[in-house]
Amino acid sequence: MNQPTGPASPHLQRRLGVADAVLIGLGSMIGAGIFAALAPAARAAGSGLLVALAVAAAVAYCNATSSARLAARYPASGGTYVYGRERLGDFWGYLAGWAFVIGKTASCAAMALTVGSYVWPEHAHAVAAASVVALTAVNYAGIQKSAWLTRAVVAVVLTVLAAVVVACLTSSAANAGRLDVDADATLTGVLQAAGLLFFAFAGYARIATLGEEVRDPARTIPRAVPLALGITLVVYAAVAVAVLTVLGPRGLGEATAPLSDAVRAAGADRLAPVVRGGAAVAALGSLLALILGVSRTTLAMARDRHLPHVLAAVHPRFQVPHRAELLVGAVVVVLAATTDVRGAIGFSSFGVLVYYAVANASAWTLTADENRPARIVPAAGLAGCLLLAFTLPAASIAWGSTVIAAGIAAYGTRRAITARRAS
Repeated sequence: MNQPTGPASPHLQRRLGVADAVLIGLGSMIGAGIFAALAPAARAAGSGLLVALAVAAAVAYCNATSSARLAARYPASGGTYVYGRERLGDFWGYLAGWAFVIGKTASCAAMALTVGSYVWPEHAHAVAAASVVALTAVNYAGIQKSAWLTRAVVAVVLTVLAAVVVACLTSSAANAGRLDVDADATLTGVLQAAGLLFFAFAGYARIATLGEEVRDPARTIPRAVPLALGITLVVYAAVAVAVLTVLGPRGLGEATAPLSDAVRAAGADRLAPVVRGGAAVAALGSLLALILGVSRTTLAMARDRHLPHVLAAVHPRFQVPHRAELLVGAVVVVLAATTDVRGAIGFSSFGVLVYYAVANASAWTLTADENRPARIVPAAGLAGCLLLAFTLPAASIAWGSTVIAAGIAAYGTRRAITARRAS
């Protein structure tokens, strides 16, 4: 791959090892999955929630495998934006980058609003905006500081979730019969829930988008991606089972703060404030890594002038794409102050599923010498992404398709202007 050179487009420093990369992936996934997507997914799937979780995990595994092989081959900032460009052509790379930036910007807003709703519900939007400003400053100070903060966040969240699981499963209110799949679980509902839960699994993309900042990417990325995904799946399954045994599918679907409600139903009222604090910390961890990933894809697209080239600058001291990070932070502040968390999840899922559809199509083109996965993996991943994307709520599909189409129109307009100037 042709790397940009020269003082206008310097490369980032490789500072992250396997443990740091795994922790950044965990910080992206765990907060989003448990505290933002679980209740909406339960409303869609009913008693089929665990089936939906398995479907989302299977699609995520295919995407993770394809992404890891591609990231090892192309260890540069940008993730599938780079893979699509190199394997399928300029348009497909642009489409992936655009889908990622819009989808994950919506994710940032959802996570910021989750922080606000747990910390100070009466002023959730103000808290959300302040959180974005604070974490943008952390990312601006350098990737190593972000990795250390993510490590602390993951430790706190896993401790809180373990306490929730123990409290629920050891409670007299727990009933294993609530895990049974009943007639209310329809195929459409399960697929819609899987699409919403996919929002939670997509954090491993942060590892791929940091490809230019990990040491020995050919070894680090293929190890870090499945490790992060596997740990997250175990955590999701344990928490989902524990909460379902206490609240049941209907109670979980109606809950506004499902984990807090679950520990109260389990008779552990004193644990509820701890859970609220853990939720806020988890969402902060997700927000930290999300801003990190979106800014790196913005950097890659700016290098290729799909976005203003001024965003390709790397800070000479902190070695981060500081202008991209400031722009992303500013956009998320506006969204966090004006949008609703539920709509943001569906919109984000649509964009990210389009992104991974391009990743799987790119992985299909790898040769045996390039360590391609078994062909069934990218094929199943591509089909799964498209299926889940178009079984999301109608509003999410409509808004997502509209914004994707707007991005395609902008690409076509730019190409036409460039061709006219060349002639």
